[in-house]
Amino acid sequence: MDYISIFSFVGFTALVGIIAYIKTRKTDETSSDGYFLGGRSLTAGVIAGSLLLTNLSTEQIVGLNGSAYKDGLSVMAWETLAAIAMVVTALFLLPRYLKGGLTTVPQFLEKRFDTSTKTITSALFLSGYVIVLLPVILYSGAVAISGMFDVPTLLNVSDKTALIACIWGIGVIGSIYAVFGGLKAVVVSDSINAIGLLIGGLLIPIFGLMAIGDDSVLTGLENLINANPERFDSTGNHGQEVPFSTIFTGMMLVQLFYWGTNQQIIQRALGAKNLAEGQKGLLLASFLKILGPLILVLPGMIAYHYFKGGLDSNDMAYPELVRAVLPDYLVGFFAAVLFGAILSSFNSVLNSSVTLFGIDIYKQHINKEAPEMTVVKYGKIFGICLALAAMFIAPLIADAGSLFNYLQEINGIYSIPIFTIIVVGYLTKRVPAIAAKIGILSGSILYIISQFWIGPSRIANALAEAEAAGITDPAALRIVEADAYPHFLHIMALLFILNIVIMLIIGKLYPRKEAYVLEYTEQVDIKPWKHVKAVGIAICIIVIAIYIYFAK
Repeated sequence: MDYISIFSFVGFTALVGIIAYIKTRKTDETSSDGYFLGGRSLTAGVIAGSLLLTNLSTEQIVGLNGSAYKDGLSVMAWETLAAIAMVVTALFLLPRYLKGGLTTVPQFLEKRFDTSTKTITSALFLSGYVIVLLPVILYSGAVAISGMFDVPTLLNVSDKTALIACIWGIGVIGSIYAVFGGLKAVVVSDSINAIGLLIGGLLIPIFGLMAIGDDSVLTGLENLINANPERFDSTGNHGQEVPFSTIFTGMMLVQLFYWGTNQQIIQRALGAKNLAEGQKGLLLASFLKILGPLILVLPGMIAYHYFKGGLDSNDMAYPELVRAVLPDYLVGFFAAVLFGAILSSFNSVLNSSVTLFGIDIYKQHINKEAPEMTVVKYGKIFGICLALAAMFIAPLIADAGSLFNYLQEINGIYSIPIFTIIVVGYLTKRVPAIAAKIGILSGSILYIISQFWIGPSRIANALAEAEAAGITDPAALRIVEADAYPHFLHIMALLFILNIVIMLIIGKLYPRKEAYVLEYTEQVDIKPWKHVKAVGIAICIIVIAIYIYFAK
């Protein structure tokens, strides 16, 4: 990498840090609201930018484009359906969150059910963040940065040493934003990086199309469509990663959990200065999310055409395309943008973890009389410990090859059970706390049995029988695997329904003595944005129209 690239990388990264400092230096971070929610002062643009960049991370940018390289347009469901989930959150969940003055989602569960339900949920969130998400973000980000800058050669060290150096570099810088700057520093830096990511992310498909279209974007797009028209089918084919049927089952549940109840994401909207700004921020993000496939799907499809499907690994599609088509003078800027996406994911998860610990663990169980400054102080200490733990764990992921493949499935252990009790909590008034505890326990245990015991056993037997029958074609084996056991998204939907039925039966047999009433805490104005329904419906129509247009 030349000096111009290094200078552009350092310059853009420093610019983000300076602007974030200027914008947040007067924020009062001695209170819980000031530190954890940016003083409940966030506006629509900042919320939208932070939501988008918090969602984007190296494993998604590289991984989803790798899936598109393999399966084509059908994997766009992970992006386009997120828009509908954000509309539902803006219309249904956010008004209730802000009415209750929540800092964390588990706080609602305490009010609706009891303290132990809140604690169990917070512990599940923290376990998922610490054991899986933070180390994965650090590891995948370090791999990307080390490869882009050729850090082993630059520092004259081994690949492993370079990887560890990048992990600690990302971890330390991300911790400074998240632990010492609070939520406002995170969302301000996210918003600036979001602009860079949109610009840099769009440059890759532009240069990619030019590369396959004799310097013409339109010619490149025409060549791409004509060469493999079947890969532009929004409904996909049997045996692909995202079967079309999952859109109507577990896919929407995963999206609703992620965008509506996941502390890492929804904390941005909880910091809104009022309901109208929060709704506008969510809807702006949802509209931009519709454009997500241009950055997260199209490059993978271009790579399939450019390399004629000859790459050894699907996950190499995006890095190889970037290396092949991006001009040298833009490499530093793009590396800075990617670095911003890595930092955003890391510091967002870390900030949410600090929030959950400070509010739901320390204040609740360790020091109930602690003043707000003390809660913030010990939240920061926990954040530092958490970051250090993630930095030590991250290098070990290199030996856990299955982690990336099963990341979505692992998250299902806690995502659907938590989403179930939140939905039942808001839609009913007399379902008791014991039902919530049973719902979490049964949902987690049944999912683990299904996905990590019964499912693998049946798939292994089916593949063995196929091999014995002489079936060796990869596409045919994928169909055999798909037919052997229901897709994990279908399993999620079945368990979601089962959990709801169990909770409703318990509620019928052992109802609460008093009906639950959601009280208005008057933390912020909860008057909705006057155009929220019209804009929400329009976004849903656009998503449906895209699917109809590309359906074969």
